[in-house]
Amino acid sequence: NHLEQLGVKHVVALRGDKTEEQGNSIDGTYQYAEHLVKQIARDYNFDISVAAYPEIHPDAVSAQGDMDNLKRKFDAGATRALTQYFYDCDSFLRFRDQALAAGIEKPIVPGILPIHDIDKIISFSERCGAIVPDDVVEKFTSLKGDSEESRQYAVAHCVYMCERLAKEGISDFHFYTLNQSDLSYEVTRVLRGEIELPVNRMQAA
Repeated sequence: NHLEQLGVKHVVALRGDKTEEQGNSIDGTYQYAEHLVKQIARDYNFDISVAAYPEIHPDAVSAQGDMDNLKRKFDAGATRALTQYFYDCDSFLRFRDQALAAGIEKPIVPGILPIHDIDKIISFSERCGAIVPDDVVEKFTSLKGDSEESRQYAVAHCVYMCERLAKEGISDFHFYTLNQSDLSYEVTRVLRGEIELPVNRMQAA
């Protein structure tokens, strides 16, 4: 396998977004991610991550159906799940507890996306099923006229989320960047203690 020859050891197995032309059907071998995971686990020696949705996948019939789908992906051979981004820590923690209750004991890694542009995040979130809490929208909307203060608050807000989750036993985080890697990089530097928060951390709570 070419990827193995290149030294690749970890893959993220996703169904991918359906196009408008595809509607409710997908041509090809893998209609669902669990089918892709099953073949990868059978044919290759990769560490396999899959997607999880604390606030329910947009195509899911129900929260239970969505959890059942995640369990099938783990049963097919997934090593861990990386969640859709979220801005309410409680929604992730509830999801983690529900997964444990469903018999899922493999790692579920929270997805973290710093807010670089609140309008774009709201639009993107509407399409992927993520919820942006009203208080977060109000805070970032009030800062739109000050890009530097907005940037600082975005970093502080993500640091607050990570620290809150760390207190609940979370040790790994998956950062989404949307081509804005500077914000994620700054968050990781704060978490490692290399730099201090740009604003008072209580402002981000």
